[in-house]
Amino acid sequence: MLLLKVSEHALVLKYLLFVFEDDTGSDQKGKAADASLPTKVGKGVHSEVLDSKLVFSHAQRTRALVYAIGETLWRAGGRKKATVAMLDIPAIYIDRNFKEEEQDEVRKAVAKALEGVCLDSGKELHRLVRFCDVTSISSLHQQLQNLLPGFRSPMGALLLLFSALLSRGLDAVQADRDDPDQPLVTTPFGHASQEIVNLLLCGHAVPNVFDGNMDMGGGMCLKGIPTSVEVGFLTLLESLNLCKVGQHLKCPKWPIWVIGSESHYSILFAFTPTVQEESEFDNREMLVRQAFDAQDQSGGGGFITAEALQQILPDLNIEFSQDVLNTLCSSDIVVWNDLWQALLQLDKSKGGLKDSCNTLRRRQFDVYHFNGIAKTVPTIGNVSHQRPRLTKIEVSVPPKWTPDVVLAEEFKASGGDMSQEASDSGASHPEPAQHAPLVDCIRTRWQRATCHWTGDAPSIV
Repeated sequence: MLLLKVSEHALVLKYLLFVFEDDTGSDQKGKAADASLPTKVGKGVHSEVLDSKLVFSHAQRTRALVYAIGETLWRAGGRKKATVAMLDIPAIYIDRNFKEEEQDEVRKAVAKALEGVCLDSGKELHRLVRFCDVTSISSLHQQLQNLLPGFRSPMGALLLLFSALLSRGLDAVQADRDDPDQPLVTTPFGHASQEIVNLLLCGHAVPNVFDGNMDMGGGMCLKGIPTSVEVGFLTLLESLNLCKVGQHLKCPKWPIWVIGSESHYSILFAFTPTVQEESEFDNREMLVRQAFDAQDQSGGGGFITAEALQQILPDLNIEFSQDVLNTLCSSDIVVWNDLWQALLQLDKSKGGLKDSCNTLRRRQFDVYHFNGIAKTVPTIGNVSHQRPRLTKIEVSVPPKWTPDVVLAEEFKASGGDMSQEASDSGASHPEPAQHAPLVDCIRTRWQRATCHWTGDAPSIV
């Protein structure tokens, strides 16, 4: 059940950091949630957020939670309808906003109503939960606002799961899956299947993380993520070569990702969408590499024939001198490293990658990792206590297809520092890059990224 809380936390961050309410009111026509929300979107976080260090008011948190749950259910319902599961406890059904000081009273009412409830009994659960259908996003937001105490109760994750499944429709959920006979939640610890993860993230209970469907032949088709998503997903399993996450989940609209490990889910996020933007150098390098790989008949060996090189150069508007071409084509094959080095020496006006800076243009940015499971955190006076942990991580990313030997040479040339910015500031002996399983997840999104943080390594378990 922790997954459901984490996935909603990820969307809550979207509404706290990037999507802000104005005075226009909500759409009454039941359009897509992202289209109907009254918003103004910024390139980065509000200055108030930075000043308060991710501390928000009760009203801000409440609004973000309502909109996050609403988006999840509205998307699952095909942006036409949604079903909301609720506790059948009249005392906590409200038609107004609870003030923060009233929350303890509400929690006591919920706890009293849940006393003695045995969730092993389907009959007891059926008695406790009821459902309502809505057909507009504004009605959905109003219902969720009224029912929020139930979603904030110990039953909240279960209510969200029921709501998402019923919003999608049980028949549609079964049709989404490759093997409908497998459980959606596994015993004994209540781990959610990938179908549940994907239902919450993209609105379809598909079992795989690659883009689209994969035709296996013989009438067998494996189902993956059908569309782009608002918040994404990265997993340690990809770094272990156990799966391949597609671009839909790796490159979401907002720089927020659910992080999956073998037993736990956490959140990675950034304050600005620019962490996902590719530089002009990256885009050009990627275009050349894609053309190169399309001619690579070695199964990914990193070389093509001299004839194939002559075919791709005009399409890429690359104008090598005859001497350079003779050198590259001196044998029957052209190795990627040799082509890349030649492009670095070729001016941009002729389709090359050379510029006046003559650097590797490493991108640098900060991301933040949040683990909701309480960890031991040291405080002043060597006194430790347990609390969820937020870690700032400094990330440095080289161009994707830069050969390793070139990275090593750049590392030596900068006095051991792989960042141009650090070299400019005079830091000639930086701390070595740090490693943790989270770094392996980050590298599935930003290849060969190096990471630094202060204190203990961020934990994804």
